[in-house]
This record gives sequence, structure tokens and C-alpha cells, in this order.
Amino acid sequence: MRSLIFVFTALGVFALAFWAYRENYATQQVLRETRDLQRQIGEAQVRLSVLRAEWAYLNRPDRLMELAEINFDRLGLLPLRPDQFGRIDEVSFPQEPLLSIENTIEVSAMAGASDR
Repeated sequence: MRSLIFVFTALGVFALAFWAYRENYATQQVLRETRDLQRQIGEAQVRLSVLRAEWAYLNRPDRLMELAEINFDRLGLLPLRPDQFGRIDEVSFPQEPLLSIENTIEVSAMAGASDR
């Protein structure tokens, strides 16, 4: 009986060791994936900052003004003036259509309900 308990204990230890071995490698794999994701996020942030810098460079007011003047014949772009803007209460919004009611049901009071 005692040898049977020793065998089961040894099998339990082997099973736990195998489980711990697999968990160790699974954890290392997840850590590698996390490092790769963090590296990709860092690269994306660098690309985003470069794109923002390029966008700011291309949208300089003096450059845009020069492009508008060069392409005036084709585009007809004029500078914005304050009198071109309006207030929000001057905007006419479209009226919402009324919902049509179909398949109506007439409701009448029951004779017994008025007695109560």
C-alpha cells in the first residue's frame, strides 16, 4: 500500500513538473510577443510623428497661399473673409417628415370598467 502511495506521489510530481515546464515556455512566448508588440507600437508612433511633421510642413499658410495664387486660373480660390461666415441660427435645417399612421385600432371603454 505504501509503495502505491509513493508511485502516485511520484506521478503527481512528474505531472506538476511537466505542467510547470509548459507554463514556463508559454510565459516566455507571451513575453516575446509583448516585446514585439511594444516595438511595433514604438515604430508606429515614430511614423505618426513624422506624418504629423510632414502635414504641418505642407499646411503652412504661406505655402498654401502661394499654391492658391499659382492655381487661381484653374481653381478660382479666394481668401476667406469674415463676412462669408454666418451664425448657427441663420441656418435653415430641413423639416422632419411627419410619420404616417397606418393600421389604426379604435379603442372604446368597456362597460364594466366605468363601474369601478
